[in-house]
Amino acid sequence: MSWGYDSGFLRAGLELPVASVETVLLDYTHFSVRLRPDRKLAAIVGVNINGRELDPLAREGTWHFDPRVPKEQQAGPEVYKNNAFDRGHLVRRLDPVWGDAVTAKKANQDTFAFTNAAPQIDDFNQGKELWVGLEDHVLGHADTFDARLSVFTGPVFRDDDPPYRGVQVPRKFWKIAAWTNDAELGAVGFVVDQTSLLDKVELEKATRRRLLEDEPPPLGPFRTFQVPIQDIADLTGLPLDGLVDADRLARGQRALGEKPKAVYLESADQIRL
Repeated sequence: MSWGYDSGFLRAGLELPVASVETVLLDYTHFSVRLRPDRKLAAIVGVNINGRELDPLAREGTWHFDPRVPKEQQAGPEVYKNNAFDRGHLVRRLDPVWGDAVTAKKANQDTFAFTNAAPQIDDFNQGKELWVGLEDHVLGHADTFDARLSVFTGPVFRDDDPPYRGVQVPRKFWKIAAWTNDAELGAVGFVVDQTSLLDKVELEKATRRRLLEDEPPPLGPFRTFQVPIQDIADLTGLPLDGLVDADRLARGQRALGEKPKAVYLESADQIRL
């Protein structure tokens, strides 16, 4: 059984980025979480996906605290009770579910740890469908080579994120998918924004007023954008140098004499690989 994110999973090698703030590294089956205890949420998660061995297990799992971390450092069930927040899987449930039957079942249950969840408004519409389908599309591309992906996901933390039941709710989330072609690393990055949907939850009055006074978010409500990975590095403060160098979007735009910029996606076919 493979335990934790494996930096050697891709032929080019790829380490799990380390946040500049204090985090706790938690290894699970085929994935790892760097938890920020001060935010009660993951700063980054990394998962290895073996597309040729994926096991399409039914959605069965029990949300649970990770006993290795004090409960008060995890955003638990009280954050999600009787409101519009979903327990949003950061490592997508089926991503680490591969290998033999025992390993796949363990990986499935591991994804239901509260350390792998973040509060996301339930009303994603097409944006959510596209967001969760990005890896499938990139995996199809990777299948030409070795059918393997390493995927990183996390929230964009800001000091003024709105407080709710003891947790500051992230407005934006990001995802990076990486693969290798003859040992050359390729990567693509994506961002979604839930700011304008947060009025579905009874936030503190001062917070609600401030959000309403803010200019509309540039990305729109759960619209999905492919973005230069450098933008994700700037937003998160994570060291993503190797992934920035491997960014297929930025490389293609520079080849056309363009400055790297975000591209709004209405379908997965628009992803620039």
